[in-house]
Amino acid sequence: MFIVMNFFLRGLKRGFFLFSFMSVLSLMSYFTGAFSNSKALLFYGVILLFLGMASVIYEIRTWSFKKQIIVHYLIMLVTIFPTLLISGFFPVDSLNNLIDVFVRFNKTGLILFVVSSIIFRIRIKYHQSN
Repeated sequence: MFIVMNFFLRGLKRGFFLFSFMSVLSLMSYFTGAFSNSKALLFYGVILLFLGMASVIYEIRTWSFKKQIIVHYLIMLVTIFPTLLISGFFPVDSLNNLIDVFVRFNKTGLILFVVSSIIFRIRIKYHQSN
């Protein structure tokens, strides 16, 4: 239980730091009259909070990489995807719109996963050669 709490707190710190930064930017935008920017920055902060919290999944050494990916995707699906739906970034007044947001969500996730994997492999090769 201690290990789980340790991971949770580490993820919460990461996410809260990012959320706090975006919240400050959101407040600055709000008080300068950029209300729509303020709202967007706040939602970006919420998304970063979830990303920071979920990032610790990849530190669980006893899980296979496949399990880490699946759990991370499911967490993103129940946190980031609904945030996108309520954020107002996309129209969600029809089933086609919802499907479009879902497809964009998955495309973005796949692109980020591939890019991150490539960077990770390059870093490993670099560190092994030094």
